[in-house]
Amino acid sequence: MNDFFDAIDFIFNEHVSPAGGAQVGGLANMWELTWEHLQLSFVSIAISCAIAIPLGLWLGHTGKGGFLAINASNVGRAVPSLALIAFFVAYIGVGFTNLTLALVLLAIPPILTNTYTGVRQVDRDSVDSARGMGMTGPQVVRRIELPLSLPLIFGGIRISAVNVIATATIAPLAGVVTLGDPIINVNTYGDEGRLAAALVVALLAVATELVLGAVQRAVTPRGLKLEGGSGWRRLAMALPNNRREATT
Repeated sequence: MNDFFDAIDFIFNEHVSPAGGAQVGGLANMWELTWEHLQLSFVSIAISCAIAIPLGLWLGHTGKGGFLAINASNVGRAVPSLALIAFFVAYIGVGFTNLTLALVLLAIPPILTNTYTGVRQVDRDSVDSARGMGMTGPQVVRRIELPLSLPLIFGGIRISAVNVIATATIAPLAGVVTLGDPIINVNTYGDEGRLAAALVVALLAVATELVLGAVQRAVTPRGLKLEGGSGWRRLAMALPNNRREATT
């Protein structure tokens, strides 16, 4: 319990580094690390959404490339984060941009898979009716398929955002100083610094989950909300991982 209170004290007050000579910890130091952590995570998620959502909408609308979209999530989980970052460092170099590219590759699969699945689960009668009214393909996507698939899309964003925030703790290995620096460099920050950084990362992950969960509920069309739990269960069972678990 004393370790926990020491970590809280480290967040708010400066301490002498165990290595000597420097002051570490305190609100200024922790905010600097947190800000860099947030920047890296936000940029990675933003780029991932800009790539995965349009691609998932197109694949879902056309019904092509389902194998790619469905298995992208499995491939993303199979690749260790540290191995991917090590590959980028070895062949591209260190720095914010290169690390962002690695995190983007990790964040794309859940968003792509959920976007594709969300579009494919849209009621085909609604899509056919829209086409019968003279809507073009892009209009069907924008007015019918995208609004109805938003809950699942935001579910994928939530998964990717939490994963990116957690993975960004190893960014110092690639030359980007984030909240992972106190966790990795224990000789500089001490055990209380490592625990303090871990607590802040956990809080960021929980806060991200809660905020995006609230946004997900807010963007859910009223019709889906009125369907109740059965509608959500049908959507959840449409995801490949959930189908596989249900059959075991």
